[in-house]
Amino acid sequence: MRAVVQRVSEAAVTVDGETVGAIGPGLLVLVGVGHDDDDASAAALAARIAKLRIFADEAGQMNRSVLDTGGAILAVSQFTLLADTRKGNRPSFIAAARPEQSEPLYRHLVATLRGLGIEVATGRFGAEMRVALVNDGPVTIVF
Repeated sequence: MRAVVQRVSEAAVTVDGETVGAIGPGLLVLVGVGHDDDDASAAALAARIAKLRIFADEAGQMNRSVLDTGGAILAVSQFTLLADTRKGNRPSFIAAARPEQSEPLYRHLVATLRGLGIEVATGRFGAEMRVALVNDGPVTIVF
């Protein structure tokens, strides 16, 4: 699995002009699923994201996680994270898992995060989405 994690002061995702998920301070997580991914890799990624210390403590150091701050997560499925751009000018998405494999793993990641006590909003799997965010820092981490 691949994830792009951005520390945000707010983020929202809309589909056909309707807001389907929105958060205040926390993390925007874009998630891509590959062929070799499984429930264990989804759960492990969720745990790493939840414990990622990229929020400032009292001394201004990045020592706090979204669990520590009580922040929320907006999780958005994005198969294009698995793009292969090594050849030519058109990306290949052959490494991305098909929807019948990727959707359950994306949902497992979301359920694992919620199971840790984190408020999680989502996009709509497979939809054409518009994602708006205010990157805080900016801080962006790639898993």
